Amino acid sequence: MRLALTGDSILFRRLNSQQDAAIAPLFDLIRGCDVSFTNLEFVANDFEGDPALDHGGTHFGAPCWVLDELNDAGFNLYAAATNHSLDYSIAGLRKMLQALDEREMVYAGIGTNLEEARRPAYTTTPAGTVALLSCTSTFARGQEAAAQTGLMAGRPGVNPLHYSKTYQVTSEEIAQLRGIYERLGLQDILDEKIRQGFSFHPPKGTLPFDGLQFSAGEQTRVQTSANQKDLSEIVKWVEEAKLVSDVVMVSIHAHESDYNAQGVPDIEVPAAFLRDFAHTVVDAGASVVVCHGPHLLRGVEVYKNAPIFHGMGNFIGQNELVSRLPMDSYAAFRYAPDMTPHKLYKGRSENDTKGFPSDQRFWDSMLPICHFEDGALKSVDIHPVTLGLGLSAHKRGVPYLATDSDNARIQDKIRALSVPFGTSFGAQDGYMTLRFDQ
Repeated sequence: MRLALTGDSILFRRLNSQQDAAIAPLFDLIRGCDVSFTNLEFVANDFEGDPALDHGGTHFGAPCWVLDELNDAGFNLYAAATNHSLDYSIAGLRKMLQALDEREMVYAGIGTNLEEARRPAYTTTPAGTVALLSCTSTFARGQEAAAQTGLMAGRPGVNPLHYSKTYQVTSEEIAQLRGIYERLGLQDILDEKIRQGFSFHPPKGTLPFDGLQFSAGEQTRVQTSANQKDLSEIVKWVEEAKLVSDVVMVSIHAHESDYNAQGVPDIEVPAAFLRDFAHTVVDAGASVVVCHGPHLLRGVEVYKNAPIFHGMGNFIGQNELVSRLPMDSYAAFRYAPDMTPHKLYKGRSENDTKGFPSDQRFWDSMLPICHFEDGALKSVDIHPVTLGLGLSAHKRGVPYLATDSDNARIQDKIRALSVPFGTSFGAQDGYMTLRFDQ
């Protein structure tokens, strides 16, 4: 069985994956696989629903027919849990669920309640069955799905992986913070809330400073850890999927990052809790872990013969082609609502001189194709992909197989990002390989 993997698909116009000679070779590879996966980084809602105040950075509403374009492109397995899933609130999510179900698309990560969002989705082909679990650690409060009770329905939303963030500072620094905390009266306020039953004592050894948790340590840095309840629930469904499928795939949409080897915050380095999460789901039976969200490449790790793609990058990146924006998007970027959408994006990037349109990292991607035999992974071919930085806004963002200097740059980037994980690659004509000894 051949399983194709891609990152975030942000699609707002016709893809023409069969008619466009420049991109057809890439999509022929995807269509040639038994199962092909992508992440839905938009809301296919025909702009219906209620624009959310807490959105994923901008409102990614899309016409429902973009789903047909992705089906035509060869995809048959979809992750749907992202920070954009509720850009149009619950009503917009319900519209997308309806659009996916009407097309009989196989998707995971969203649902009308928590169990629906948690559950795996299964794609069965003559070559075998692939199970997909989709979750996200990047979302606004209230966008996570909620469980049902005996009398009340659950809340529609995404499959969440909550995580905690602790700001570790030195003993001298925490003493200063504690003095400020007490002088501001925050300790008195917290004590009163606890007495009234509206709050709880913070974890031992931490200082809850206006929603931020501080603790004392040897160095000053941010530490993260996954929520154990969410993690155990996801593991439960990985174990379930392992019993009834040949390959179990876990997808996580996550923007969170960490420090590099020099101790500098680096968006190309996954947060510590994400690496721990990936290891945990592999231990539970996952065959492949695919991470996406920061819109750029991160390293590839091999853990217990399972590949972990810590950052797939954008696969389709039409961020600037949203045709309609609600008032909250205009307010977020400090523009008046009489500004047309693309002019807003041009202003946001200062005419392509900052942000995504100015940074090559956000326009490089990859297409790994995993080769399985009887459920065992034998090899992975990693094809470099690029999205056409330098083209005009309505032409860039569509992927094609990288050649020449683009191909060499992307291969070098993947190799360099994978060094901290101890991953080495073989080489074929124009692509990279991983081989597995079972």
